[in-house]
Amino acid sequence: MRIGILTSGGDCPGINATIRGVCKTAMNHYGMEVFGIHSGFRGLVDDDVIPLTEGSLTGLLNMGGTILGTSREKPFKRKTNTLTEDKPAMMLKTIEKHQLDCIVCIGGNGTQKTAAKLADTGVNVVSIPKTIDNDVWGTDVSFGFDSAVSIATDAIDRLHSTASAHQRVMVIEVMGHKAGWIALYSGMAGGGDIILLPEIPFDIHNIGDTIINRLKKGKPYSIVVVAEGIPTVNGKKAAQYIAEEIEYETGFETRETVLGYIQRGGSPTAFDRNLATRMGGHATELIAGGQFGRMVSLCGSEITSVPLGEVAGKLKLVTEDNDLVVQGRRMGICFG
Repeated sequence: MRIGILTSGGDCPGINATIRGVCKTAMNHYGMEVFGIHSGFRGLVDDDVIPLTEGSLTGLLNMGGTILGTSREKPFKRKTNTLTEDKPAMMLKTIEKHQLDCIVCIGGNGTQKTAAKLADTGVNVVSIPKTIDNDVWGTDVSFGFDSAVSIATDAIDRLHSTASAHQRVMVIEVMGHKAGWIALYSGMAGGGDIILLPEIPFDIHNIGDTIINRLKKGKPYSIVVVAEGIPTVNGKKAAQYIAEEIEYETGFETRETVLGYIQRGGSPTAFDRNLATRMGGHATELIAGGQFGRMVSLCGSEITSVPLGEVAGKLKLVTEDNDLVVQGRRMGICFG
C-alpha cells in the first residue's frame, strides 16, 4: 500500500513527531510505502511529492515545525472566474500519478474541512487533528496544545516577579481567536487573577473593581490573562485594549505582554510527543484496516476515531460549566 502524508495550516509543536509516528508504523509494521507531500494541499495541486525513508525520520521526535512544510491552501474554494485552475482535479491527478492509496492529512479545523471534501471526491482519507488552540471538535485534546500551554504558563510565572516588584497590573495576551483554551489552562496554571476568554462576556467595570478590591485586601499587583480573540473596540489588540481600560478604570500602572508566535514554536512537551506518536500510529492502523474518512481522536485516555463528516465545520469551545471555569470562580478568579 502507498500512502501520502501532508501537513496543512499553522505550524505547532508535535507535527514532526506525528509524521514519524505515521511513517515508522507504516514502514516497519505494515510494510507500506510513504510519500511526503510538501506545502499542504498545495503540494497535491503542484505535484510536489517525494518518497520518505527511514532516514527521513531521524531526529523528528523533538523537532518543532514540519519537515514537509505547510500552507493554508484551500483547493475547494469556489472559483472566481473561468480561468482559475481546477485545483481538485489537479490533486486527483497527482494522487493517481503516484498511485496513492490513502492521504493522511494533519491539520486544524480548516484542514479537517478540506480533508472531508477530498474524501467526498472518492479519495481514501485519514486525518489527524493538530492545533495549539485545542478547538478541533471530536477530540478531547489535540497535540500542540500542551506545549503552547506550557510556554504560556512559564511566561505568566515570570511576570509574577516583575509585577510584584513594581506593584503593577500585568496583562498577558495568548493565542486563541475563537476558543480560549490556552488562556484558561495557562491562566489557571499560572495563577492568573483575571482570565478573559472569547466565549465568556466580560464587563470592564467589573474587572476594574476586581483589581481595586485586590489592593484593598493587601494584594498590590494583579495578573490578567487574555485570549487574543476577546471583543475590543476600534480594532485594538486584546492586551492593549484591556491594559488601557484598566488604567482608565483604576489609575493603576498597567503593562502588556503579547506572546504571539512564541507559543507555536520550539520542541513539543513529552505529553505532546507521546500523543502525536499514538495518533500517528493509530492513523496507520485505520489505513491498514480500510477505515477511511475518519479523524483520529483522543477520548479520555484512549485513542480512537470519529467520522470526518461529523468534524468538519465544528468548533470545540470553552463553556461556562467547564470544570476549570467553575473551580476558578469558586477560588475568586474573575472571568469577566
